[in-house]
Amino acid sequence: MAFSANPLALSVPDPTFESWLRDSGYLEILDQRTSDLHRISTSAATTTTTTVTNSNSTTADPLSVATPVSGGFFLSNVLNQIGILLSLLTINPFSKLTNEDFSRDTPPWTLGFIGYSDSYSFSSSRSQARMRVTENNKRYCRNYFTLFIIFFACSLYQIPIALVGLVSSLALWDLFAYCVRRWGLDNHPVARECLLRLVQCATAVITFACSVQTAVLYALGVSYAVMMVHASFRKLTPIKQPTKGKQK
Repeated sequence: MAFSANPLALSVPDPTFESWLRDSGYLEILDQRTSDLHRISTSAATTTTTTVTNSNSTTADPLSVATPVSGGFFLSNVLNQIGILLSLLTINPFSKLTNEDFSRDTPPWTLGFIGYSDSYSFSSSRSQARMRVTENNKRYCRNYFTLFIIFFACSLYQIPIALVGLVSSLALWDLFAYCVRRWGLDNHPVARECLLRLVQCATAVITFACSVQTAVLYALGVSYAVMMVHASFRKLTPIKQPTKGKQK
């Protein structure tokens, strides 16, 4: 059990309670029930709008009544989705990440990370979007990190001078380590500190001169956008995905 049963306890630590919810599968159930309730409410609202439109069309011109009612419902739905997407900018997706999340095995890219066509849906509320982002980021953090490496490699391919600067910086630090061992600078902390500051300044000059920071910013921006979109649209499904065609 995630925590010991205690009838006198009035509260449970949040990390322990979240771990129990995750291990028990309640997060997936909560996400599915929230989506189902939103779909039912949307269908009911659509039915109501259609009923009002049909009742008014018997006494008035349908173009003068039906269009504003249905258009207003569609506009409110779009604005709600836009508000939910904008609220993702205030979410810290790394707030609940731990070292254990990175030490786990990488989830499969096909069934686990990408999933099927029915594995995605719009978040019906900000709380559901927040829950999806934080939980999916814990589950697929290794996948997102791999995507960052791929995007960073692509940005270095697009900016060859950044690749030269990165290799030069790594070579400079390797030379620093070699000099420390060769000259025994560990026994001379002042000389080692001076050489370290000199190497740091040289690395900063090379980084800015070769636009390495531009490649890093491109990779961070694209990978962050992909991570937030995938994490917010990806439904919370059991980690061990059943194979389609074998479900009972």
